[in-house]
Amino acid sequence: MIKHIKLIEIILFVNDQDTSYQFYKKVFRKEADLNVPGMTEFNLSDNCKVGLMSTRNIEKILEARSPHPDKGNGVPRCELYFYVDNIQVEFDNAKKIGAKLLSPIKERDWGDKACYFSDPDGHIIAFAEKIKK
Repeated sequence: MIKHIKLIEIILFVNDQDTSYQFYKKVFRKEADLNVPGMTEFNLSDNCKVGLMSTRNIEKILEARSPHPDKGNGVPRCELYFYVDNIQVEFDNAKKIGAKLLSPIKERDWGDKACYFSDPDGHIIAFAEKIKK
């Protein structure tokens, strides 16, 4: 196991940074901790952030050495799986803000109760609770 990792930041490549910022601000019910042209970050805990980077900005970093992220628009490219205290609250909030429902709250065979939505770029967002035995 790698013991020297201090912080995990998951960066989603997004078509429209402001649209995604507005969406995730409603999902997380908090302002971004950083919101500058090209990058938005939400600190979710002491050791986890979710970042939003426009596809135009990652294009500069990739320098055509990788397929451009725009070639996968609307295609699920990642899943954010959040364990929460109250799955119903998160389910209701996601529906209220217009997240696309993919799968309702169900008991899953891996021991979680989970529901699935997608964001404006097609990234998957799951909210889960461990099933109490």
